Amino acid sequence: MRKIIVVEFITLDGVMQAPGGSKEDTAEGFKFGGWMGPYFDEDGGKEMGKQMKETVGLLLGRKTYDIFSGFWPHHATETEGWPQINKIPKYVMSKTLENPSWENTEVLKDINALKELKKSTGPDLQVYGSSNLIQSLMKNDLVDELWLKIFPLTLGTGKRLFEKGTIPAAFKLYKSKVTPSGTFFGYYRRAGDVKTEDIV
Repeated sequence: MRKIIVVEFITLDGVMQAPGGSKEDTAEGFKFGGWMGPYFDEDGGKEMGKQMKETVGLLLGRKTYDIFSGFWPHHATETEGWPQINKIPKYVMSKTLENPSWENTEVLKDINALKELKKSTGPDLQVYGSSNLIQSLMKNDLVDELWLKIFPLTLGTGKRLFEKGTIPAAFKLYKSKVTPSGTFFGYYRRAGDVKTEDIV
């Protein structure tokens, strides 16, 4: 069975929208695109590089897929990062996408197709961005690990990682790192259900 690993940049208040650039995602009038820039130091870059090197399969929502497929086919080098991304298997959740042009891409039409994929033998799947897809993953209890980069700022608005798809679920922190800028890299593994007797 494959693992699904959610890899995200978030603020202290859980906003995940447009961390990398001002025009990355302006949905609902979001004006804070590129918010992680001032905090992404050399240590953070090295840790992120390690995560990217471990990518052997991708699972993406349609919007993130369109962004990635427009960029990485022309920039996947040792210098710019992710040299393997064009060759690894990629899965995109979409009801409308036909004949994707990015090599090694397979379209999943619904959550049942994803559940079958997860049961199969193959590489683990990392999820980047894909806010709508993540809500479906959490709602259906399909997230095995969370690799979170938590940046020391709040925005008060924007798409959040933990929204309507969130269910009661326990996770265990198994590795962590704090960069000089105060960014917390937390690696969490699914650890069963939330026990009501443990809640005071």
